[in-house]
Amino acid sequence: MRGSEFAELKAFAAIVEERSFVRAAARLRVSPPALSQSIRQLEARIGVRLLNRTTRSVSPTGAGETLFARLAVAFDELEGAVADIHAARDRPAGSLRINVPRVAAVRFIGPILGDFQRAYPDIALTVIVDDTLTDIVRGRFDAGIRLGERLEKDMVAVKLSGDLQMAAVAAPVYLENRAIPRHPQELHQHQCIKFQWPGGGNLYRWEFARGKRSLEIAVEGSLTVNDTELMLNAALGGAGVAYMIDYQVQSWIDAGRLMRFLEPWSPSFPGFFLYHPSSRHVPPALRAFIDFVRARSRE
Repeated sequence: MRGSEFAELKAFAAIVEERSFVRAAARLRVSPPALSQSIRQLEARIGVRLLNRTTRSVSPTGAGETLFARLAVAFDELEGAVADIHAARDRPAGSLRINVPRVAAVRFIGPILGDFQRAYPDIALTVIVDDTLTDIVRGRFDAGIRLGERLEKDMVAVKLSGDLQMAAVAAPVYLENRAIPRHPQELHQHQCIKFQWPGGGNLYRWEFARGKRSLEIAVEGSLTVNDTELMLNAALGGAGVAYMIDYQVQSWIDAGRLMRFLEPWSPSFPGFFLYHPSSRHVPPALRAFIDFVRARSRE
């Protein structure tokens, strides 16, 4: 295979992964017109259209999906070979792509970025904050962080936290002239801050459990958000009742800014895990990242 043909295939793979000519061009350090030309040459050479293009999006055709699936395996092997060479060096090196939901990015990734870069300056780390449960294999991510109940069974998972618990909270100013709920059904008498799953998904139905009883409540309220930070700020401002992971609100409870209730009804669930595809070969850069995050999560 000639160098130009290999470059065309790399360009195609980058566009599929990034779902954008502009982002792929930036990643490959070429201009968007040059990237478009590479794709035109590739499609002309093999005689098949590989990408569906609109003014706002780009996605692979059926033939493109098939080609990308084969290329992903081949590129993984190539990157693994390069990683093996790096492993012989004194310190891990190479590129690393991580996919994390925002709540995990704030808790586990943000606090370590400076220290990790100083410890491993030869690792080029890309962190993509994504709340849409992206398939990390399809997205060509090396690893991700996810709640245990949302992990796929064929993944290798490393525990980062203990079990978590949901917490119903509201600001004292909101509860001043209202009855504090003693049962989840009483939430229907309150303004609740509704949460919509990112990507235009359904509204989250608040889940409660006590003993063998379990409930899902479609809460009511005039405010809907798709970001937990917004939900927290709204609750602190007295907009209504929020339902969040306990550690997100504990410091505000301790400070008296929020009041917690319905705790006997608040279920526990598996905490966060760092996960990656099952493979005989774990690149040194990924191993370094896993060990670093796991060690810091225990502090």
